[in-house]
This record gives sequence, structure tokens and C-alpha cells, in this order.
Amino acid sequence: MTTDPRVVEYYFSFLSLWSYVGSLAFRSLTDRTGTRVVYKPVDLLAVFAPGGGKPVKERPPQRQAYRLVEMQRWRRIRGIPLVLHPKFYPSNPSVAHRVLLAALDEGSDVAGFVHAGLKAVWADELDISDAATIQRLADANGLDGDRLLLRVEERGLREREADLTQEAIARQVFGAPFYFHRGEPFWGQDRLDLLEAAIVDPGEPIPLSLPSDSA
Repeated sequence: MTTDPRVVEYYFSFLSLWSYVGSLAFRSLTDRTGTRVVYKPVDLLAVFAPGGGKPVKERPPQRQAYRLVEMQRWRRIRGIPLVLHPKFYPSNPSVAHRVLLAALDEGSDVAGFVHAGLKAVWADELDISDAATIQRLADANGLDGDRLLLRVEERGLREREADLTQEAIARQVFGAPFYFHRGEPFWGQDRLDLLEAAIVDPGEPIPLSLPSDSA
């Protein structure tokens, strides 16, 4: 956890619909406020489970139906392309996550790659588990896709990937996107206005505290 007022910790997955929906708005927010992003890709299904979340197809029909309404509503609000039933969803984003972590290790600017990876799933209908697709996305966004892909089996990157998911669970993250500013949690891209307010006019951060058994 960081208490730096100009840093936002960003838990997300390339599979996350709402991370994509809020991606450009989040980048605009960080540009306006001069905020540095700490990117933390996680295994979204593993994060869902402890918080009672379920994969889309396991949710009640009425929740699945309303999700489609919200997708169309936010597509219009954000002015972004968005496919309601993308061809390669769900898919396994692990290799793409490790390419991202390798790029971060090397000090690269990954903002473009992160958005491209999200857009690949939800607008371009590309397979984020496919190495050739990941390479093209990396190359198109100023990274060396070939070299980064050669690193994905490194033990350190696999451990980092797993550690970030466990870190998210330990911090009570239960979905994506999940942002932390000075330890204060903000869940969902529709909380970006609240996040920006906390950055621009910071008060005492509000921690996330689970109820005690005696409450």
C-alpha cells in the first residue's frame, strides 16, 4: 500500500469489461491530475470467489440481462466501441499479464498496451490468450513483443502474477477495476469522479474495514 497522494494502485484484468469501459476515462483522469498509476493485473475469477462474485454465465438471468443494458448505456456515455458478446470472452489473460509485468520491470510506459489489451477483448474481438496477438499489441504500443514474450515463463514473473492476486484478495478486492488512493478503495469505473475528487482535494482517507463478528 502506498500513501503517496499522486499515486493510484490499479487492480484490473484484461478480461474485465468495466476496466475497459473506464480505461480511457481513467487515463484522462491521471493525465489531468499528474497521477502515477501502479498497474496490478490479477486473476479476476480468483478475486471474485472470496467476495461472493460469480462468472457472468453463473449469475442469475435477470443480472445477466441488466448487465447488457448497462453495457449499452456506458458504451454511449463513454463514446467507445463495445461488443456485447465478444468472440474470445472468456479467455486466459495470464500470458498478457506477464508480458505487462515484464514491461513494468523494465521501466516501460505501459499505458497504451494496457488499453490495447482491454480493447482487444471488448471491441476488437481478438484472443488475448494468443501469443501472436499479444506480440502485435505490444509492438503497436512501443514495446518489444518478441523479447517480452521470451520472458513470460520466468519464475519471478509467475510468482509476481500470483502474488498480486493474493495481495488483491488480502486487501478485500472483489472485482475490477479496483483503485486505491492512499489506501482508500474505489470499486468500479463509475467511481472515477469520486477518485478524482479524492486526488484533487484529499481529506482523511476512508479505509476498508470488514465488520467484526460482534457487530
